[in-house]
Amino acid sequence: MFYEACWWVIAPVVRGLWRVRVEGRKHVPRKGPVILASNHLSFLDHFVLGSTLRRQVFYISKMQHFERPVRRWFFTRWGVIPLRRGEGDTEAFDRSVEVLKGGHVYAIYPEGTRSLDGKLHKGHTGVARLHLLTGAPIVPVAMIGTFEALPKGRSRPSLTKCAVRYGPPLDFSDRRAQVEDRKALREITDEVMRAIQRLSNQEYVDEYQYNPEVKTHAGDERGSNGGPRKAVKKT
Repeated sequence: MFYEACWWVIAPVVRGLWRVRVEGRKHVPRKGPVILASNHLSFLDHFVLGSTLRRQVFYISKMQHFERPVRRWFFTRWGVIPLRRGEGDTEAFDRSVEVLKGGHVYAIYPEGTRSLDGKLHKGHTGVARLHLLTGAPIVPVAMIGTFEALPKGRSRPSLTKCAVRYGPPLDFSDRRAQVEDRKALREITDEVMRAIQRLSNQEYVDEYQYNPEVKTHAGDERGSNGGPRKAVKKT
């Protein structure tokens, strides 16, 4: 009920200020679990994306956003899952799985952090692992214009036009037995990123976006906002 009330207040303001255009919304199921895999250009992405759907969208966000009492209060009631970056946060991963198994909408940014140059960077494999574990379809999403509106490092947004473009769902359920196969996870993730790139028309960089907030940069194994990492036993 709290999310619903906030949606009626905030969504119209967001859509009005940034004249948000929506394309392909028909690709998002009206019920049942779905993973929205999006590029990540701005802090505005959460609000712009959420304003385009009537279903509640669950997100994951870094633990630092929960340090301030007021923000923690709102985030908790909005269904935002806290993530300890760079620590292989299995609790966040398990909660993400629960959200999808509960039939909800879960938004994930495979790049792991906001793009610093407006380009699309290599994705982390959390999105593939969540898909194979839950069977939820992956709907690729392109955020357009949010980088120009509020790039990382800027405090005040510009009221430029923005758009959200949804693509046809991706299904790799025939590979569910490969959930612990790193090669399979990499292949699925790369396919998801190609789908996002086709929607966004961004230049693609086959390297992870450097995040100065994270001390380590361990590639696929790290979760970040690109998907909480499920610990993998080393052999």
